[in-house]
Amino acid sequence: MLEEKNVLHYPFTLGDLQLPNRVLMGPLTRSRSKQPGDIPWDLNASYYAQRAGAGLILGEATQVSPQGKGYAFTPGIYSDDQVEGWRKVTTAVHDAGGRIYAQLWHVGRISRPELQPAGQQPVAPSAIKPLGAQTFIDEKSGMLEVLEPRALSTEEIPNVVEQFRQGAINAQRAGFDGVEIHGANGYLIDQFIRSKSNQRTDEYGGSIANRLRFPLMVVDAVVDVWGIERTGIRVSPMGTFNDMHDDDPAATYGAFAKELNSRGIAFIEVVEDSFQGNASNGRPEAVIKAIRENFKGTYIANGNYSAEEAQQRIDSGLCDLVTFGRLFISNPDLPQRFREGAPLNDFDEGTFYGGDERGYTDYPALD
Repeated sequence: MLEEKNVLHYPFTLGDLQLPNRVLMGPLTRSRSKQPGDIPWDLNASYYAQRAGAGLILGEATQVSPQGKGYAFTPGIYSDDQVEGWRKVTTAVHDAGGRIYAQLWHVGRISRPELQPAGQQPVAPSAIKPLGAQTFIDEKSGMLEVLEPRALSTEEIPNVVEQFRQGAINAQRAGFDGVEIHGANGYLIDQFIRSKSNQRTDEYGGSIANRLRFPLMVVDAVVDVWGIERTGIRVSPMGTFNDMHDDDPAATYGAFAKELNSRGIAFIEVVEDSFQGNASNGRPEAVIKAIRENFKGTYIANGNYSAEEAQQRIDSGLCDLVTFGRLFISNPDLPQRFREGAPLNDFDEGTFYGGDERGYTDYPALD
C-alpha cells in the first residue's frame, strides 16, 4: 500500500477527539428545519449522515433561544422537541461513522420583530442599524431589510450568557461530540467584538478588553459545560457581511486569541475569506499571524479553499485543519473525492437556503 503523502488525509487529534482526516465540513445554514417549531428532522439527519466522511462536521448555526433567531426555518436547540430532533441527526452521523459538533448561535440585531418572541425588537450591543443587512421571515417574504435594534441593558447580558450555557447543555443531551460558539459573520458575539457595531460606554464597550468581555463570558459558560477539549469558536476578523468592521483587527483578534489561549479551548476557526464579503484582498496574513502567535491550540482555516491550497497552507504551518462549505454541499463524499482526485459536482446556489431534498440530499456520491 502506497504511503499517503497528502496531509489532508492524515489523522488529527482535536482536543481529545480523534479525527480520521483534516477535511472538515464547515457550518452551513440551509434553512430546512421542520415547522412549526424549528425542529431538526429526518431530512436533516440524511443530509448530515451523507457527509459523515468529514474529519469533523461543524453543524449549522443553531439558535440558543427564541431571541437568538434571525431567519425563517433555521433550527433551534432550546426546546425538548429540538433536542430530540438533533438526536436523530447525531445518531445518524454516528451510525455512519462520523463526528459532529453543534454550533451555538445568537443573531443579535440580524432579525426582525416578526421572528422574535411577542414581536419584540431584536437586541444588540448598540442601537445601530446594520446597513444593507437583510433576512427572510417566511417562504413568501423575500429578503427584507433589518431594522434598528434595541441595545441590551447591562443587567440583561448575563441572561444572554445563560442562553448559551443552556444551549451547550442541550447539545450534550442531543448527543453532539462537542460545540463551536458562533462568534462570526456579524451576529451577536461578533457585534460585541468589533468596534463599528459596539459603541457601548459601560464595561462591555470601548476598549478591546471591554468589547471582549461578553464573548469571553460566553466561552467560560460553555467550557463549564463541555470542558476545554470539546469547545471551539468561529470568528471572522475581516468579514464585512451584515455591515461589520473593526478599526484594528490584528490587535482585537490577537487579544482575543490570547484570552482564548489562556483558557485552553480546543480550537479557533477563522473565516479568512468569504463569498459574503471581506475587507482584505486575499487572506489577511497579518491578522492570521496575530491569532497564530497568541493561540497555541488548533487553528482551523475557512474560506474559499481548494484542496491544493489547503494542503499547501497546512504544510506551511499556516493552519492545522481546513473547513469546506460549498464544496461539501454538492459533494457529500468530499474527502474521498480529494483523495482520489475525482471531479467535483457543481453546487446550485438557488437551493442553498430553504426548500426540500433538491439541492440538499440529492447530490450524487462517487459510489
